Amino acid sequence: MSYPADFKYTKEHEWIKADGATATIGITSYAQESLGDIVFVDLPKPGSELTVGKTFGSVESVKAVSDLYAPASGTVAEVNGELATAPEKINKDAHGSWMVKIKLKNPDELKSLLSPADYEKFVSEEGGH
Repeated sequence: MSYPADFKYTKEHEWIKADGATATIGITSYAQESLGDIVFVDLPKPGSELTVGKTFGSVESVKAVSDLYAPASGTVAEVNGELATAPEKINKDAHGSWMVKIKLKNPDELKSLLSPADYEKFVSEEGGH
């Protein structure tokens, strides 16, 4: 499994890609494989405030409902509306299917997140791939 080098990762299996003062958030391939077929995604509305480490939504699969945790604090600028009617896009391409875009409150928060190599090591130790 390869994880995009320009992403940062959380131990709760979210990814974030910063682009200046904004960032894009989704779940990792490992997370979607663990969940199985995703049938519903509950995401915040634009303008919502995310707080690092706090839940901001959930992903429902045929196996379970899993909370989404914010990898960084910020204001939701955009939500991927396609996921409301086609949540399976996450199963097809978890790293290409973003969930929300936020305006970062504190870009320094990203420094504490895992690099692709560290995340890969983390999931292998967790019994992953």
